[in-house]
Amino acid sequence: MRHKFPLFLGFAAFLFFSCNRKESSTEDLSWLKNGIETARYQLKMTAEAIDRKNIQDTAVFPRSILNPVAMAHRAPGNWIDSIRLEKPKDWTSGFFPGSMWLTYEMTGDDTLKTEARKYTDLLAELQYYRGTHDLGFMINCSYGNAYRLAPESGDSMVIINAARSLISRFNPKKGVIRSWDFGTWTYPVIIDNMMNLELLFSAGKMTKDRIFFTISERHADNTMMHHYRPDMSCCHVVDYIDPAKNVIRQETYQGYSDSSVWARGQAWGLYGFTDCYKETKNKKYLDQARAIAEFIMNNPAIPEDLVPYWDYNAPDIPYAPRDASAAAVTASALFELSTLVNNGKTYFDYAEEIIKNLSSPDYLATRGSNNGFILKHSTGSYPHGSEINVPLNYADYYYLEALKRYMEIKKIDSRNLFSKK
Repeated sequence: MRHKFPLFLGFAAFLFFSCNRKESSTEDLSWLKNGIETARYQLKMTAEAIDRKNIQDTAVFPRSILNPVAMAHRAPGNWIDSIRLEKPKDWTSGFFPGSMWLTYEMTGDDTLKTEARKYTDLLAELQYYRGTHDLGFMINCSYGNAYRLAPESGDSMVIINAARSLISRFNPKKGVIRSWDFGTWTYPVIIDNMMNLELLFSAGKMTKDRIFFTISERHADNTMMHHYRPDMSCCHVVDYIDPAKNVIRQETYQGYSDSSVWARGQAWGLYGFTDCYKETKNKKYLDQARAIAEFIMNNPAIPEDLVPYWDYNAPDIPYAPRDASAAAVTASALFELSTLVNNGKTYFDYAEEIIKNLSSPDYLATRGSNNGFILKHSTGSYPHGSEINVPLNYADYYYLEALKRYMEIKKIDSRNLFSKK
């Protein structure tokens, strides 16, 4: 039977949660160690295989696996030849180095540190790239983790310059950062864009320039106003035709329909508003994050293992493809949210159940399999027939970030789990 998770908890629950943050000496953490060790093995295997492939350009960032049509045009080869490798300007380019940084942080493996720096530095040119709203994914996951864990000269300026490039896409009259430059929309903004505000907050703290916070908050405020429905589900795309006259259009691009709930979009929003509250301490963002969390946690379309179908309204549930990436993003966000409130045990417990399920054989790869990726069963864009029931590098990244946050909350010393290899 599905559990119901009330939004507000009592003081007793808070005390229980606080007392259980310390690692228990009798707690079985084998699932955690196996998940991180699997990540270490898979990431190193992939990096070594890419090196051996001796690629002559910058298409070295593993994103997913190739579709059957693309594979049909390739000569038979080993497993690395079936990986979808992208160049720096692909929106997912930051996740591979980011995953290596996170795994290095949890294991102390210097080989991963070296590889993470190598792939991070390949993204330096993006700091001046104004052709995408996804600079947060691309730079914050790579250079953001590099700056946090092993900073080198110039890292902070890459982050600051990338943030400046991102705010060049902000329209003061519409009050939002433009997402896409393709299609027939007037001024499209997708819920994913909430994730890129983290880059602006980082630059704001580095420079003490309030413009980064101001733009982030205006974008978040308008997203709250125009993306969300009364039940706190969100649409994927809002076309800001003329917001001054309240002329907007709510649509989808990767979801089932304009009125449905695309699972990863719901997770993006939860994560983004949680981060907005963490950085601004403005309670309206906390309220938004908690309401989004309640929608997810109490939704009858969520399966028993808490890994959602690609869309909450997919017509073929329970046979619809799952999206492990949405589950990983949700878990990471809920762990963070649990630390920002006095009654966060419900969020922690839900996120813990997600990552334990993602760490099971149903979703976690066997070492040496899954084309080097960590998680199985994600969905990229179902309506476009793209990346369905495959591994995705951003599922891996947010899974690892969720594991890291879990260890921090539980005060688990990684030195008790791992030795350097």
